[in-house]
Amino acid sequence: MIDVLPQPGPPRDIRRLFEAQRAAYAGERHPSLAQRHDRLERLATMTEAHEQDIIAAIATDFGTRPAQETRIAELFVISAGIRHTRRNLNRWMAQQRVPTPLYLWPGRSRVHRQPLGVVGVISPWNYPVQLALLPALAALAAGNRVMLKPSELTPRTSALLEHMVAKHFSEDEFAVVTGGPDVGDKFSHLPFDHLFFTGSTAVGRKIALAAAANLTPVTLELGGKSPALIHADADFGMVAPRLATGKLLNAGQTCIAPDYALVPASRVDALAAAIRDSAASQYPSFRENPDYSSIVNDGHFRRLTALIDDAVQKGARAIALGSGDTATHMPDRKLAPTVLVGVKDSMAVMNEEIFGPVLPIEAYDSLDQAIEKINARPRPLSLYMFGGDEAARRSVLDRTTAGGVTIDDTLWHFTNENLPFGGIGASGIGAYHGERGFLTFTHQKAVFIQPRLSFTWMLRPPYGKRFDRVFELLKKIS
Repeated sequence: MIDVLPQPGPPRDIRRLFEAQRAAYAGERHPSLAQRHDRLERLATMTEAHEQDIIAAIATDFGTRPAQETRIAELFVISAGIRHTRRNLNRWMAQQRVPTPLYLWPGRSRVHRQPLGVVGVISPWNYPVQLALLPALAALAAGNRVMLKPSELTPRTSALLEHMVAKHFSEDEFAVVTGGPDVGDKFSHLPFDHLFFTGSTAVGRKIALAAAANLTPVTLELGGKSPALIHADADFGMVAPRLATGKLLNAGQTCIAPDYALVPASRVDALAAAIRDSAASQYPSFRENPDYSSIVNDGHFRRLTALIDDAVQKGARAIALGSGDTATHMPDRKLAPTVLVGVKDSMAVMNEEIFGPVLPIEAYDSLDQAIEKINARPRPLSLYMFGGDEAARRSVLDRTTAGGVTIDDTLWHFTNENLPFGGIGASGIGAYHGERGFLTFTHQKAVFIQPRLSFTWMLRPPYGKRFDRVFELLKKIS
């Protein structure tokens, strides 16, 4: 632990850092298992040694951020990812034998896994350590050099990341670059061998365009409106606390938070009351409650209150903890957990990702209609489903498209390192976590081994009847 949190440092020469990492990669194109384990061990030591610093930096940037949320949603996820990777890395690195078709016998075929080179990671502010270090973990495990550009909206955490990484890694292994949008723009235009971005869909489009100039492949982890579909037979005693927990973790500033709920029309008011009661139980006196996070800055606070105001002006009913709190700009930027009933497609809250503690409840008359409503919107990063029999659940899974799904709860699919995590369409490109993350930053090189004794000579010129006979045989056995 350090005595005083570091302040943001002077701008770094990102082109020089990039060239240093590229030169280091050229001198070590395939780090050994021992070298990769060493880097993972240093990453683990870094996060463990600075746990209290990370908690303090994030709390400073947000205003209020409970230590428990940082421990479970950031530090635990990182440590679990490191442990999973270390247990499996030897298997992931191994050459993969693949079948060789009969017409290529007696040749043999393999897939050789090798690092891509220098990887760029651009991370967001909402989980500023976890979403920075998880992709870096995968890239380091795959044998790459890594440059990280964290968010300027959490400056103390970004400065701490720069300090920690510099203490535990050489700059040609893993380096952090801090700064504002101008630095981010220069960073995204570097000719990385892969660029990984987590953030909004709008910024993701700009990142993709910048990367395209260098033909740099990208992974985009975006967001969108993740629905929570409540089947007619769902037990609200189970649904409400789990839905409230997923919505209010980090005050809703979570890319996979349930964005809106779909519920049978006859049960809308009952669900709204159950969620209000669950929120009140979890966060009594939320303004003074250290367990309830602040909104990260004034701009996001104003954006959220404007969404609520717009919905109410267009006919929605707002049910909030603490009468009148939603319209008040509080010094600690704590926004009352709010349910919106009677929402319509014309409301802004139903047309953009909310990213805050506001849950619209949309009514449906049949499961087919609920599925139609989900499919009418851009493909979400996550989908949640409560209740329903096996046939109903299968129907939803088959007929909707989402990055990932949790059934009868929220968020937890993100924490399983054996499941790929990523979006689709407007919610992202590509996936990571566990082996999927390793493969994201790995080139799978096709290798075919031809033995000395081979029949391919029979297909060489001069062409004639021999070629025709062999070719007809190939068609039969292929």
